[in-house]
Amino acid sequence: MSAGHLNRQFRSAFGESPYSYLMTRRIERAMALIRRGDLTITEFCFTVGFSSLGSFSTRFSELVGLSPTRYRDGVAAGEHRLPTIVVKIALRPVRNREVPSS
Repeated sequence: MSAGHLNRQFRSAFGESPYSYLMTRRIERAMALIRRGDLTITEFCFTVGFSSLGSFSTRFSELVGLSPTRYRDGVAAGEHRLPTIVVKIALRPVRNREVPSS
């Protein structure tokens, strides 16, 4: 199967490109690791598969709406003290096309 065909099939099945899907899953994993709280932001970045702290921070902010540091500070302040499954569903990164238009 060609890369283009795979991309079209994946997009029709999941509603987004393989790259977007992968980035969303990486950010979700980073959010879970941040809630665990035993690593630095740089360590989270490399653990979830990013090779650049800048690109991780940009993508995280784009999908979550907060910088990784602000998200971590919110966790430390108790803003996300719910069961992990509830937090995961409530704080799932939202892509631009999923945001309701005003």
